[in-house]
Amino acid sequence: MHWMVPTALVVLFVAASPARGQEERFSVIAGETRVGHLVANTAGKRVEIDFDYKNNGRGPTLSESLEFGAAGLPLAWTVTGSTTFGSKVDERFEWGADKATWRDSTGPGEAATDLPVLYISQSASPWALGLYARLLLADGDQSLPTLPAGEVKLTAGEPLSVGAGDAQLDVRTYMLSGLDLNPDYVLLDSRKQLFAYASPGLVVVREGYESEAVRLRKLVADLGAARLEAIQEQTAHSFAGPLRFRNVRLFDPAALALTEPVSVVVHGGLIAGVQPVDAPVTPGETVVEGEGGTLVPGLYEMHSHTSQDRAILNLAAGITSVRDMGNDHDRLADLVARIEAGRIAGPRVHRSGFIEGRSPFSSNNGRLVESQAEALDAVRWYAARGFHQVKLYNSMKPEWSVAAAAEAHRLGLRVSGHVPAFSNADAMIEAGYDELTHINQIMLGWVLEDGEDTRTLLRLTALKRLANLDLDSARVQRTLDLIEKNGVAVEPTIAIHESLLLNQDGQVPRGLADVFDHLPVGAQRDARRAWADMSAPGDAEAYRLAYATLMDTLRRMRERGVLLIPGTDLGGSYYFHRELELFTQLGYSPAEVLKLATLDMARYLGEDQLSGSIERGKRADFFLVPGDPTADLKAITPIRAVVKGGVLYLPSEVYPHFGIRPFAQAPRLLHPHID
Repeated sequence: MHWMVPTALVVLFVAASPARGQEERFSVIAGETRVGHLVANTAGKRVEIDFDYKNNGRGPTLSESLEFGAAGLPLAWTVTGSTTFGSKVDERFEWGADKATWRDSTGPGEAATDLPVLYISQSASPWALGLYARLLLADGDQSLPTLPAGEVKLTAGEPLSVGAGDAQLDVRTYMLSGLDLNPDYVLLDSRKQLFAYASPGLVVVREGYESEAVRLRKLVADLGAARLEAIQEQTAHSFAGPLRFRNVRLFDPAALALTEPVSVVVHGGLIAGVQPVDAPVTPGETVVEGEGGTLVPGLYEMHSHTSQDRAILNLAAGITSVRDMGNDHDRLADLVARIEAGRIAGPRVHRSGFIEGRSPFSSNNGRLVESQAEALDAVRWYAARGFHQVKLYNSMKPEWSVAAAAEAHRLGLRVSGHVPAFSNADAMIEAGYDELTHINQIMLGWVLEDGEDTRTLLRLTALKRLANLDLDSARVQRTLDLIEKNGVAVEPTIAIHESLLLNQDGQVPRGLADVFDHLPVGAQRDARRAWADMSAPGDAEAYRLAYATLMDTLRRMRERGVLLIPGTDLGGSYYFHRELELFTQLGYSPAEVLKLATLDMARYLGEDQLSGSIERGKRADFFLVPGDPTADLKAITPIRAVVKGGVLYLPSEVYPHFGIRPFAQAPRLLHPHID
């Protein structure tokens, strides 16, 4: 490729150069806790950045060095350190006389260019977002082509004042789009210097203004909601009369088979009837031509940390219900209210109450407790607010689990969770767990030594030890016997372990192979990187063997009749399709997997009379695919239409809002009457 930058633009870029001779200091805040820092030192045309934070025992550690030219664009940029899950970062960019060269986790690249072009770093700290915003403000249409590919755009928001007294500042919010599936939000001061990067879960804010973090999280959540409300207006189709899907076959989870061709009629958010395929259309109906395709009941994604940015993408993937496994309560309540009011699109949310012990390694989420009494109070708080279960987490003291589980059961709640540090799955089963979350949480008990702390990345890196594990050993068999005897369910989250143990720098990950070419450039680039540090000789092979052992363990659980629950911890969407495909590698047939993800999970959550199959009187939650997913589970990805609560969504309309190329065309609608 060959890039040309207009001369007039170069003059404008001078104003975007970093401030000379200054130190910028920022706090990283998760929830209400300071978990790290970002420090940027500018000297002449160089900026040195130190970025480090740890939440839930993990986070990135990065050092950056940037050198700027007269035009304010980086001429050289290096990023070294480690990512959230520990993989090594060694990213380098340089512009020479007529060529830009770079290397990141995807490999080397270059582009012929007579003048500098904006390079988008793969691993940079949030300071880079402020840089991009300054450069875009200096551009006429606030849109720039970027390296390695793509384009970034800037949209200005409203001004606001932060701080008080002598510390009061005027800042403005800006939305950066084109970097990923969803936009990023930064705030710049009157000198166009970075004041904050904010997301609904994490804030990086200038030191001295930490008290603004809660306000900033709400601000960007509201801005994101406004964007999603606009998408909802454009993509949610409601009808005055009935909605009829004509000439479709239904996946019947009870029979593990497809029905003969029928018509399905929806009205008032419910399935009004399953009728003969040639039943007459009544006046006022909208007809969706199914063309012999398959209607599948809406899927249940059972390990979500629900966010508004991913909500509609889950719907587009046929996921009409999720189980939230831990969240900021106020943010989740607001999101659920917006979904239920029809303001934004999203699945039905079943809430789990997250209880975590307070420690330096805490996940700053849900309810943090410092005593058994506080843990019991947390259980009661969740029970009084309609949560269906509690989830106990890493920093909970193991001895509190017995009392917390007993109180949860007394109040009608189920108990799930991680294995607290310095304990094992056997002890948690005996404490009263109904469900164990993540297969690694179980298997670590077979390979850890006494005193090893799983509140750190060790709970991931120690999986290398599984490569030599004997699954017939007494230690392993005792745990499997306890799971089977006590009827404990296991939610393995296989797809996230596949990503952790098998993803390699520069390679398209197995879990995204079927959808990779449909994703935007930024998402493709981020996907082609390792999660774990595999730099030491033999590590990659050890992780590969560990994954094979993990899958063998799950096969043994299935053979014992253990209920395995499908969930991703990856945001759902197309990752959930991969999760279900991995279940077929355990020995389930495609039809059995679909039953597990629909009727079985509806039954597990106590709502199989309302959902889980396509029957008269049940919720109108289902999706249309052209093929037969009982023959090939990959057939669930090219979804043509989704119905949730009687509202019709066409993924071909939804995906372009996120830079995703649709997987299928919309079906033909006859006599549409769209409100």
